[in-house]
Amino acid sequence: MSSVPHIPVLGREAVDHLAPRAGGIYIDATFGAGGYSRAILDVPGTRLIAIDRDRTAIAGGAELVERSAGRLTLVEDRFSNLAEVCAAQGVDAVDGVVMDVGVSSMQLDQAGRGFSFRLDGPLDMRMGQAGPTAADIVARASESDLADIIYLFGEERQSRRIARAIVADRQETPFTTTRALADLVGRVVRSKPGDIHPATRTFQALRIFVNEELEELQTALAAAERVLRPDGRLVVVSFHSLEDRIVKNFLSERSKTGGGSRHLPEVAQTAPSFQLLTRRPVIAGEEEVAHNPRARSAKLRAAERTDAPAHDDGETSSWPKLSDVMRGG
Repeated sequence: MSSVPHIPVLGREAVDHLAPRAGGIYIDATFGAGGYSRAILDVPGTRLIAIDRDRTAIAGGAELVERSAGRLTLVEDRFSNLAEVCAAQGVDAVDGVVMDVGVSSMQLDQAGRGFSFRLDGPLDMRMGQAGPTAADIVARASESDLADIIYLFGEERQSRRIARAIVADRQETPFTTTRALADLVGRVVRSKPGDIHPATRTFQALRIFVNEELEELQTALAAAERVLRPDGRLVVVSFHSLEDRIVKNFLSERSKTGGGSRHLPEVAQTAPSFQLLTRRPVIAGEEEVAHNPRARSAKLRAAERTDAPAHDDGETSSWPKLSDVMRGG
């Protein structure tokens, strides 16, 4: 199974924490180029359900499905639907779930997908085939919505200047290409030599918003909690602070034990549904970063499922919603 060379960021560490074993059933929630899947299938007797919303990734995995001799099922879907995907396969509990969150290097490297400000292509950014594109958002969102999207999802402090410039320029010519938008942001954002590309945060924000990535991650984590059997493991690799914060907070809340104050009335505590395997995030070593600069920002967090019931999903986020922005709400 390991003949294909693709190696995901923190791949060895992720599989080590997942600890696949013969007879176990696992979910690769973000198949991509299949790096995790190959490593899991290298353990004889494992069964794997792999998910990706990108049809190109699904097509690229056809050979691995064939070579797996029935041990790999590859499904085109959002990873937030992993519980429903398992149910459709007749699986009610699994031994491990691994997720590599965010855009893949394959998607970034394809100009036609519209993810990269360095490659000229259509301003698309969709991981799947459906829904509005980044060009649709840039064309229809109000100035205030654009500013909020770029600030919240890109952590861009000059978001209001960028949004104002987009709204002014789109009246003359719609933004349909990555280069047009990147050029505008480059004119607006003040940067110094050595800084990241001025369009980096704006492109990140639009990509996250178009694909509803943070909502997807929140839902997928809760779904993994429901399908993992006791002693099953959850491993998540994220690439920027917004994602990592969601994973950290989720696992911290789910692994919390006891606490409270002796000066206050005792409150019943929900039993922890996870036990942390990583008190601090695992990061890439110097050698991996040297070979793959994208690994520099990667953080891995892992936890093991207890036998306690899954927690309630909790409060929904207050981020701008794709459906609201598209209908002008």
